[in-house]
Amino acid sequence: MIQKKTLKAYKNPEFINSRKARTIRILSEYLEPEKIFEEMNVQHTIVFFGSARTKSKDKNNSKDTSYWVAEELAFKLAAWSKEIEMLNKGFYICTGGGPGIMEAANRGASRAKASTMGLNISLPFEQFSNRYITPDLNLEFHYFFMRKLWFLYHAKAVIVFPGGFGTLDELFETLTLIQTKKIKKGNIPILLYDKTYWEKLINFQMLVDLNMISPEDLDLLSFFSNPDEGFNYLKPRIEKLINEVNINLE
Repeated sequence: MIQKKTLKAYKNPEFINSRKARTIRILSEYLEPEKIFEEMNVQHTIVFFGSARTKSKDKNNSKDTSYWVAEELAFKLAAWSKEIEMLNKGFYICTGGGPGIMEAANRGASRAKASTMGLNISLPFEQFSNRYITPDLNLEFHYFFMRKLWFLYHAKAVIVFPGGFGTLDELFETLTLIQTKKIKKGNIPILLYDKTYWEKLINFQMLVDLNMISPEDLDLLSFFSNPDEGFNYLKPRIEKLINEVNINLE
């Protein structure tokens, strides 16, 4: 009687999905994205964070402006990137890949006919890949911390729209890494949309007053209220960072 052939360890789904193989899964979420980004020549990204629950609705509905501000700003940035990509200064619009603000930013980049990235996460609700992501740049993660690593690895700016726990997590991790100089490419601009929302939500000045952060830490944050203001703030800072990184790569 011929025995059933034993599976190799790396082909055994029971083992690969077990606790003992966790390090293999973590390593896979580092190595596969790295391979894809090298193949797609991803060196620079502009990252959009914000709520998955923000709706598109009507462009003229003042209660739903966040979606269309994100869409227009991503369009302006992606269109500019196409102008400078021949100089090796182009970049990708990168999001968490889901609905809401993520969809809006991918949508704006797609409207500019630019390739655009989505770093999705497996969740029991809410999260699904939006239809505007370039298929070859549509990635799926299990581990939040590996996903956040790739959000910031190539980032030359971070744009944060109103959101909940996930958005706050992403914002504060970014601030912490820059404040503690764990990111070596200089101060990545962090731009927050809707100053009223953020100042109602977080008393940044109180952190200074209580000596929890230094006064200069507030300089890590800037605010904007419309796409033109955001674009004009980011453009020279993105260009400066890309130039500095490109020189170091030569």
